[in-house]
Amino acid sequence: MKNCEDANGAGLAQDAAVELFQVAAMLLGDENEAVGLVEQTVSSAEIDPCLDPDAARTIATGKLVDAAISLLQTSDPSGFRAASASGAATIDSCIESDDIAAAGLTPDELENLISGNGRSRLRAWLRELPVAQRAVFVQRAVLGESNAAVAARLSKNSGAEGQPWTAEATGNTFRQALCSLANSLVHSNEAQASV
Repeated sequence: MKNCEDANGAGLAQDAAVELFQVAAMLLGDENEAVGLVEQTVSSAEIDPCLDPDAARTIATGKLVDAAISLLQTSDPSGFRAASASGAATIDSCIESDDIAAAGLTPDELENLISGNGRSRLRAWLRELPVAQRAVFVQRAVLGESNAAVAARLSKNSGAEGQPWTAEATGNTFRQALCSLANSLVHSNEAQASV
């Protein structure tokens, strides 16, 4: 058996587990469920220990997101079908671009919401979103996936066989989530200013 672990292997594994937990917590909205999903993903993932750490992380994250979407679909069977069936022309959003800056966020502010002091605020906001918007937002804004990649993953894992997701529907759903985030941030800033 080939031993490919280096001196940093344990640290890399710990960092990867923390990243997986953060993604799972954002997707599922429950830290206990997130821990269980990370444990399940790590224990069932067959990843070559000699694989480049970034490639291994990408594979593990993909498996985790697939499993999270399946769990979300089980808990809310209509949550993904309704969004995938909606035509692009019928969905209104206060944001017309897929750019995170359209929600009034800089990359640094988004990073703070994902893994900094704003983490609990972001997770609370995500828990309030419909499951489709939550899944799309995390994959697009946090993981940097394209609309097409997210549409393919949602079509595969969300039980939307008869109504597959499209890149256009994914983009609309992402813009709806961005609009919600922008509104949440405005109200949060107004509340802080009045204190």
